[in-house]
Amino acid sequence: MGSSRWKVAAAAFLVILGSLLPVHADEHDHTYTDKEEVVLWMNTVGPYHNRQETYKYFSLPFCAGSKKTISHYHETLGEALQGVELEFSGLDIKFKDEVMQTTYCEIDLDKAKRDAFVYAIKNHYWYQMYIDDLPIWGIVGEADENGEDHYLWTYKKLEIGFNGNRIVDVNLTSEGKVRLVPNTRIAMSYSVKWKKSDVKFEDRFDKYLDPSFFQHRIHWFSIFNSFMMVIFLVGLVSMILMRTLRKDYARYSKEEEMDDMDRDLGDEYGWKQVHGDVFRPSSHPLIFSSLIGSGCQIFSVSLIVIIVAMVEDLYTERGSMLSTAIFVYAATSPVNGYFGGSLYAKQGGRRWIKQMFIGAFMIPAMVCGTAFFINFIAIYYHASRAIPFGTMVAVCCICFFVILPLNLVGTILGRNLSGQPNFPCRVNAVPRPIPEKKWFMEPAVIVCLGGILPFGSIFIEMYFIFTSFWAYKIYYVYGFMMLVLVILCIVTVCVTIVCTYFLLNAEDYRWQWTSFLSAASTAVYVYMYSFYYYFFKTKMYGLFQTSFYFGYMAVFSTALGIMCGSSCMKPITFLEKLP
Repeated sequence: MGSSRWKVAAAAFLVILGSLLPVHADEHDHTYTDKEEVVLWMNTVGPYHNRQETYKYFSLPFCAGSKKTISHYHETLGEALQGVELEFSGLDIKFKDEVMQTTYCEIDLDKAKRDAFVYAIKNHYWYQMYIDDLPIWGIVGEADENGEDHYLWTYKKLEIGFNGNRIVDVNLTSEGKVRLVPNTRIAMSYSVKWKKSDVKFEDRFDKYLDPSFFQHRIHWFSIFNSFMMVIFLVGLVSMILMRTLRKDYARYSKEEEMDDMDRDLGDEYGWKQVHGDVFRPSSHPLIFSSLIGSGCQIFSVSLIVIIVAMVEDLYTERGSMLSTAIFVYAATSPVNGYFGGSLYAKQGGRRWIKQMFIGAFMIPAMVCGTAFFINFIAIYYHASRAIPFGTMVAVCCICFFVILPLNLVGTILGRNLSGQPNFPCRVNAVPRPIPEKKWFMEPAVIVCLGGILPFGSIFIEMYFIFTSFWAYKIYYVYGFMMLVLVILCIVTVCVTIVCTYFLLNAEDYRWQWTSFLSAASTAVYVYMYSFYYYFFKTKMYGLFQTSFYFGYMAVFSTALGIMCGSSCMKPITFLEKLP
C-alpha cells in the first residue's frame, strides 16, 4: 500500500516536471509520407495593436471544415500560460497533394454575426494559424475608404514549401473579398499549392527573424557605448578608491603614532571612524536577506536561460522560453536559500524558517498575484489569456513541492557553510551617533542617483526587448543580451561600492539598505521608460491590454530591481576584507 502511494507521488512529480520541458513535436515528428494528413490548427484572433488581447479563433462566427475534429492539449506549461488555444480547422490537407479552390463551409450571416465581423474589422483583427508548428498570420477583413462598407476575406490560398519529407515554408494569401450584408450566405474556401524548396529544415524559422532591426548599427553602437562606459566607470572607481583609501590609510597610520592627547585634538572623520558600527545588522534583516537571496536566484535564472537560448533556438517552440524559465527558476531555488539563509544567519537572525518561506515565495507570490488580478479581467473579456484552473494547480504544486524543498536545502547549506560571522572587527554595543551631512550625501539622494548609470547602460536594449515582447518581433540576438547582462552587473557593482564608500565616509553606517536601493532604483527608471514606450511607441488600447502591459511591466521592473540590488553583496565582501 505504501509503495503504491510512492509510485503515484513519483508519477505526479514527473508529470509536473515534464510539463515544464519543451516538447520537440506536435502531433507528429515533422516528417511526412506522400498523402499523409497535414493538420492546419487555428490558434487565436484579436486586435493587431493589442498583441496580448487574443481570443479563440472560433469566438468570431467563422465556420469550420467538415473533417472530423481533432482535440489538442497543452504540451507545455508555457503554452497554457501564453494563451495558446489550438482548434482544428477541419480542412483536408495532405502532404504534396494539391487542392484547387474548394468551398469548405458556408456562414449564415445574420445581423449578430455581421456585427461581430464589423467590430473585428474596425479594430483590425488578425488571426494566427499553425501548420507543422510554423505560424501563419492573416487579416479578418477590411473596410472601404469611407468606413461605411466592410468586407470579409473568404478565400485562404495556402502555398506550402517542402524539402524532402519535411515542411519548411508556409505562406498565406487572403483573397475573395466579400461585402458583409445581413441575411446572406458567405462561402469560405481554400486551396493548397505545394512547391519544392531549398530551405533546410533547421533554417525554416529564419524568414520570421528581422536582422535589419536587431542587428542595426544602432544596436551595435549602443553595446559599444555601454562597454566604453563600463571601462570608464571601472577605471574611475578604481582610481578613486585606490587614491582615497591610500590617503586614508596614511592618515590613520599617522594618527596611530600620535599620543592620546594629539589624537583627541586631531580631526577624526571618515569611514574608519565607523568601523565598530559598519557590520551592525541592517534594519529588517529578514526582509533584506530574503531580497538578496531572491536577487541572486533571478541573476542565476537570467544567466542560465540566456545561455540555453544561445545554444538552442527556443523561439521555434511554442511557449518554450517561458517553460524553460519556470523550470530553471525551480531548479535554482537552492541559490536563493543559500545566499538568503547565510546572510540572515550572519546578521544574527533566529527565525530562519520564516525567512526561508518569505524568500521562497516572494517572487512567485508577486508574479502569481499579478497574474491572478489580470486573470479576472481576461475571464471577463473571455480572452484566451485566461489561465485554466489546472494550470494554476500545476503552478502551485511546483511552488510547494519543488521550490520550497529545494529552498530549504539551500538554506540549511548556507547557514552551516557560510552562516558564521567573520567580520574583521567587533561591533560596538552602543550605536555611534550619525553626524549631520550635506544634502547630496543623504541616503535618499544617493538612492535616486544610483540607478541612473545602470539604466543608461541597458535602456537601448530595453527597447529591443520591449519590441520583441509587445510587438511582432522574434528576439534571437541573445549574444547581445548576454553582453548587456555582464555590463549591467559590472556597472551595478561599481555603483554600490561607490555609494557605500560615500555613505561611510560621511560616518553613516546605515549602508545596507542604501546600497541595495541605489542599485534597485534602476527598476524605477525602467518602469518610467515603459510609460514612454506605451504612449509613444505603441498603439495599445483597452482595459485588458493596458492592465496586462503595466501589470507585467511592474513585475519585470521589480524583478530587475531585486536582481540589481543583490549586487550589494559585493560591498559586503569588500568591507569584510578591509583592515
